[in-house]
Amino acid sequence: MEQIFGTQKSDSESGEHWLTISDLMAGLMMVFLFIAIVFMLDTQKENEKIKSVAVAYQENQVAIYDALTAEFEDDLTRWGAEIDKETLSFNFKSPEVLFDIGKISLKPSFQSILNDFFPRYLAVLKPFRKSLDEVRIEGHTSSAWNANSTEKAAYFKNMSLSQGRTRSVLYYLYGIVPHETAWIKRNIAAVGFSSSRLILKKNGQEDARRSRRVSFRAITNADIQIKRILEAES
Repeated sequence: MEQIFGTQKSDSESGEHWLTISDLMAGLMMVFLFIAIVFMLDTQKENEKIKSVAVAYQENQVAIYDALTAEFEDDLTRWGAEIDKETLSFNFKSPEVLFDIGKISLKPSFQSILNDFFPRYLAVLKPFRKSLDEVRIEGHTSSAWNANSTEKAAYFKNMSLSQGRTRSVLYYLYGIVPHETAWIKRNIAAVGFSSSRLILKKNGQEDARRSRRVSFRAITNADIQIKRILEAES
């Protein structure tokens, strides 16, 4: 029988065979565990870098807000303005001071405010320029136009109005601080939002007067720094 089927392996030989497979599986498990640990460490490092950017962003946000408040605290009431801590928006919110109804030309009262405000605003932001993505002049309107306008027509007419007003503001700023013209050209944008970002009353209804405003918003570049971290790790 042994000549037909061959010699049967001994129990010790069989045990050595299964022991070898067991050792191989254990080795593979160790390799996979090592890979998993390396991946987890890389992910942890990446998360720590993103966290550090987020912390720096928050600290920078607070520093800019504190600097703006320290510089302009005594001017806010007489200008009809406020500073939003969350968005770093400097909001001019007295529409009767800014423009005539339906017009894009700056009123003399607003020109006078900008003459005082803008050089000081640039000086406050100067130490933070490396952390800024852009400064955005934002124009906002109420949802109203006239009784004969549809909601769509009113929105786009107000869009044209808000865009025209921010362009007028930016054009005027070019003459206030001539030596900063190059930086202004590269870093300050004029955007009209029409009635897309209304201010609401506590009852949820539109506050038409407060919705008509012009804002200077300092936008930091934290999201760009996070994107660079992710691209460097990929």
